[in-house]
Formats: sequence, C-alpha cells, structure tokens
Amino acid sequence: MNKAILFGTTGTAIALAMLAFGFMAGRPETAAAQTLAQATSSTSPANLDRAEIETIVRDYLLKNPEVLLEAQQALEDKQQEAQRVASLDVIKGAKEDIFNSAHDGVVGNPNGKVTIVEFYDYNCGYCKRAQADMQALTETDPELRFVLKEFPILGPDSQKAHVVSQAFLKLAPEKYEEFHNQLLGGQGRAGEESAIKIALALGVDEAKLREEMKNPAIMENFSKTYDLANKLAITGTPSYVVGNEVVFGALGKDVLAEKIKAAKTASSAAN
Repeated sequence: MNKAILFGTTGTAIALAMLAFGFMAGRPETAAAQTLAQATSSTSPANLDRAEIETIVRDYLLKNPEVLLEAQQALEDKQQEAQRVASLDVIKGAKEDIFNSAHDGVVGNPNGKVTIVEFYDYNCGYCKRAQADMQALTETDPELRFVLKEFPILGPDSQKAHVVSQAFLKLAPEKYEEFHNQLLGGQGRAGEESAIKIALALGVDEAKLREEMKNPAIMENFSKTYDLANKLAITGTPSYVVGNEVVFGALGKDVLAEKIKAAKTASSAAN
C-alpha cells in the first residue's frame, strides 16, 4: 500500500515538476527551469527529447526528495480548499435539510443558539468513542443543539438498527436520547434484535414499533441523508457540520468546542 502511494505521488510530482521546470514545448518558462537547465546540461532545452527530460527531472527529484512532499501537500491543500468552498454552497442551499430535518434526533437544547450535526452509524467504533464528546459538550454548553443524522453505511446490521431507531424516534421522541445512548454505547454489534430490546425496555409497544419499522418513509429518509452526505463529500463516520464547515472524523471534544465557538462568533457577527 505504501509503495503504491509513493509511486502514485512520484508520478504526480514528476509530471508537476516537468511543468514547473518549463519543459512544455521544449522551452524553460521559470527561473527554476533555467537554473536546472544550466546546472544539468549545456544543451539547449529545445533540443532535449522526452527521455532526456525525464532523466533530468528524475535526477533532480532524487537529489531533492522533499519536492515530492511539497507537491503532494500543495495538491492536498488545493483540493481541501476547493472542497471547503463547494461545501459552503451545499450548506447554504440545504440548510433546512442539514439542520432542521424532521427525521433527525436532537439532544441538548432543542432551541439552542448553535447547532452541530453529526452523521453517525451505530456500528462505527469512532462514533462510539465520540459519544462521550457529545455528552460532555451538551452538558457544559446550555446553548448547544446537537442533531443526530442517521447514516447507516456499515452493512445490513447497521441499517436494521437504524430502522428501529427511526421507528422509535417517531413513537417516543422524548426518550430518543436515552435510546440512542444505550444502543450506541452497547457492547457488541448493533442490529435489529439489540435495538428492539432497548426500545421495548424503554416502554415502546412492540406491535406499534414493528409496524412503524415498515414505514417506507424510513428508507426515503436514509436516501436523503446519503444524498446530502455525497454532496458534502462525507464518506465516513463520524462527520460533523458546524456552522458553515464540514468536520471529518472523531477529532475530540476540544476541537469540536473550538469549532462551535467559531460558529457562535460568526453567527453573532452576521446578526
């Protein structure tokens, strides 16, 4: 795997280096290209063939391997900035679906001044570890509204557990936080059986629960969430939307707290 990544990076870097050193159309276009040409050959670059160009670039990169890391970092930075700008447009155009969807559970203050949205899967180990972060943040910040967006991506068991969760939310929204915490914090893999067991223990009628689990709206809700995640470039869990920013991974409550603080500041400035 590491070799494949290195070869891919090397290939990209060589291509970028060839462009950067001005060997397009056989003519140096930058100071770096002129310096390299002078240092390596007295032959006019216009007379170099492709093999000679590749040899020069290869020798240069072997002597200056840090260029590979610089090129890779520059590419990643550019891609991240492009994704950030694209996410801004998505968040702006889909605010209601992201922050106020009727099929999402809410913990913390339902009327809080700032909202954080978490895309999660009941069988995601990182989501389980991040559960304590959510609890700590909502306990210490009375203005925080925490939206739980169900995003079952880890197989059939996950989807079945989330179906039960959606049905439970419809029947007993006032107990949803307790249900969520028990299922996400449970031992072993979450599935339909374990989810139903928790739901019944919290007082939901089994017949009504199983009937609600058949509601086609549940799968439609999942489809909407998948579509939204795709637009936001979210492919894993947990992922968050805080203000106008998408945050990927379980980064810890301190990082999330800083993001929440920034969102509050931006909101106050906008008002």
